[in-house]
Amino acid sequence: MSDLSAIGAPRLEIINPDATDEEIAAIVAVLSSLGGDPPVTERPRSTWAAYGRRTRPALRPGPGAWRTSGLPR
Repeated sequence: MSDLSAIGAPRLEIINPDATDEEIAAIVAVLSSLGGDPPVTERPRSTWAAYGRRTRPALRPGPGAWRTSGLPR
């Protein structure tokens, strides 16, 4: 067993001796378009970038509202 087959490297073996260079190139192009790197997954969004942090809460007028506006939410 060779080192390349031990690590699972892709292997293409042409069995038909009459295959032209164009046919081999077409086969290689089709096979290379089928596989590749896994799709990139989006990372979860940080709470710092959340939409709710960019909007402020509704103002609640009333007695003592100015005092509670400075308190943490």
